[in-house]
Amino acid sequence: MQILDDNEIRSKLEELEGWEYKDDAIHTSFQFENFKEAFSVMVRIAFEAEAQQHHPNWTNVYNELQISLSTHDAGGVTQKDFKLARSIEDIIGTGE
Repeated sequence: MQILDDNEIRSKLEELEGWEYKDDAIHTSFQFENFKEAFSVMVRIAFEAEAQQHHPNWTNVYNELQISLSTHDAGGVTQKDFKLARSIEDIIGTGE
């Protein structure tokens, strides 16, 4: 998989609300009503990530979920990251 250049990444980020590019990855965070809601979304994302064979770096503290996507095998951001980011947006309901 080919790494996207900075211009391609920034252009694709315009299609995703709340995502940013830094440190060779795209990042976002979400806040939920409570831990149970955050964890439920994480489970749904985990199933989708497994289906795509592309797994996020993420952290969860109570009701906040922080996600970072980068294609480690390629050494940067690729189409795989944007595909998973769009799936995450759909799961959370912001990609409508």
